[in-house]
Amino acid sequence: MNVTVKFKKLDPKAIVPTYATVGSSGMDVYSLDTIELIPDTLNLFRTGLALELPEGWEIQIRSRSGLASQGVWVANQPGTLDSDYRGELKIMLFHMRGRDLRRRVMITEGERIAQLVFSPVYRATLLEVEELSETERGEKGLGSTGR
Repeated sequence: MNVTVKFKKLDPKAIVPTYATVGSSGMDVYSLDTIELIPDTLNLFRTGLALELPEGWEIQIRSRSGLASQGVWVANQPGTLDSDYRGELKIMLFHMRGRDLRRRVMITEGERIAQLVFSPVYRATLLEVEELSETERGEKGLGSTGR
């Protein structure tokens, strides 16, 4: 499935997101900022882009595996960009400290910092009822089906 998404460069240095390979499901998005990530910190990165999604679509913002292997993740993963948002796309990255409490990661301008996955949105209608149907699992949760 293909969708056309309009974009506007808010900064002339902004890099248009790209697919790394023909089989990539996510587009790489690039940072306008150079920031040193200190463990246990949250940083907001500018992309210099604003997007216009068609109604009924969203963008899911996900971590890149290369950064995740260094303990750097999209903070509210997956982040969501709604079809009615017209502001700058910004990416929140969190640096998990891991074993090395002093380890810092440098993100530089022009570096790929996250992936954008385009997804259709299905809206739900909630219906209040007196009882819900029974299942074998019932109310068991929090690991009740195994590790």
